[in-house]
Amino acid sequence: MDAGTSSFADLVAACAPETLPGAGAAAAAQLGGATGASGAAAQGVSGAAGESAGPYLPHGTTIVAARFDGGVVMAGDRRSTAGNMIAQRDIEKVFRSDDFSCVGIAGVAGIGLELVRLFQLELEHYEKLEGRTLSLEGKANRLSAFVRGNMSAALQGLVVVPLFAGYDEDAGRGRIFSYDVAGGRYEERPYHSIGSGSIFAKGSLKKLYTDGLSDREVIMACMQALYDAADDDSATGGPDVARQIYPVVAMITADGFRRLSDAESGEYARAVVEERMREPSGPVAPLPPVTS
Repeated sequence: MDAGTSSFADLVAACAPETLPGAGAAAAAQLGGATGASGAAAQGVSGAAGESAGPYLPHGTTIVAARFDGGVVMAGDRRSTAGNMIAQRDIEKVFRSDDFSCVGIAGVAGIGLELVRLFQLELEHYEKLEGRTLSLEGKANRLSAFVRGNMSAALQGLVVVPLFAGYDEDAGRGRIFSYDVAGGRYEERPYHSIGSGSIFAKGSLKKLYTDGLSDREVIMACMQALYDAADDDSATGGPDVARQIYPVVAMITADGFRRLSDAESGEYARAVVEERMREPSGPVAPLPPVTS
């Protein structure tokens, strides 16, 4: 019963290593028809989240995050794909990791969900044993170690890449961290996106984001970015008004983590859809006046 460490992952590695994410990677890769390691690793590093891992394994796609003066917002679409098929229309890819942080996943959905659950337990275990929470920097570092622990699976095409965000109580601001397939950790300012539609989502945020936006404005910018990603990337799902399936939106401030309800998220999503009915390309960033 002696844990011996405040790390839940280290405890599991000593007692039941077969239960860690990626332990069954070889068998899963064989069933999924994974392609060569070099291509999968390159996809993971570039942020495409390992779409080469085989046509039978569901993949999660686009996650966006952006800061505002009081904290940070993270949003994710709801579609998972298996090759050219839609595997699930309402999967959740943005999760609470503790009271002041959240994590989103892109890549092989099964391994990503295991990684998130392990990360949640890691933070809870540490808090119970140490009597305090990890710093936001410490949480980001622990997640980096988990991604690095999936390296052998990633080399077989089972790539999963997280996006981590939270409110830094010491600094009094929101922060965003991205990762590569080898566990490299990078702080992003002031927004970032991962997944197969990330290039389109990030381009949209570059057009729409400015300093000083309110929380509602940042949520709307993230919703516009996900719509743009879905417009150009078939693996990213847009708002499904008919089925009332909308992106998952989480906000972290000094008051803690809050996930918007489906009704709240739907309000933003429907506003974007109505606007796109009038202007399919979406809002245009204002240009500065030209001086002669």
